[in-house]
Amino acid sequence: MPKGVERLTKRAEFLRVAAVRRKWATPGMVLQAACDPSCVDAGRLRVGFTATKKTGNAVIRNRIKRRLRALADEVLPLYAKTGWDYVLIGRQGTPTRDFDALRKDLKTALKKVGAYEEETPNA
Repeated sequence: MPKGVERLTKRAEFLRVAAVRRKWATPGMVLQAACDPSCVDAGRLRVGFTATKKTGNAVIRNRIKRRLRALADEVLPLYAKTGWDYVLIGRQGTPTRDFDALRKDLKTALKKVGAYEEETPNA
């Protein structure tokens, strides 16, 4: 059974994750991660998405966030540690990057920040 992925919604939550300074940049995105002690026992993980105005106009930023949401919903339940908060930041290459490459970028970033967890087979 896949783990539940909740959303970060408040600015303070994004700032807390950024303050931890666990991040990794890939060509397709930047991943910030922070362990959240309140979520460890609950077995949940939370994720937020950001695309700055540097990446393009509103249409491009929305496309970036849609791609990152789809990516997070597919990858994080299988490979991310629970009890962590993640922020995916879009880059200028995100809207045109191949989705398989984005998937590989996210898995690499999870490993680099120490939040990667192999998928456990269901019994």
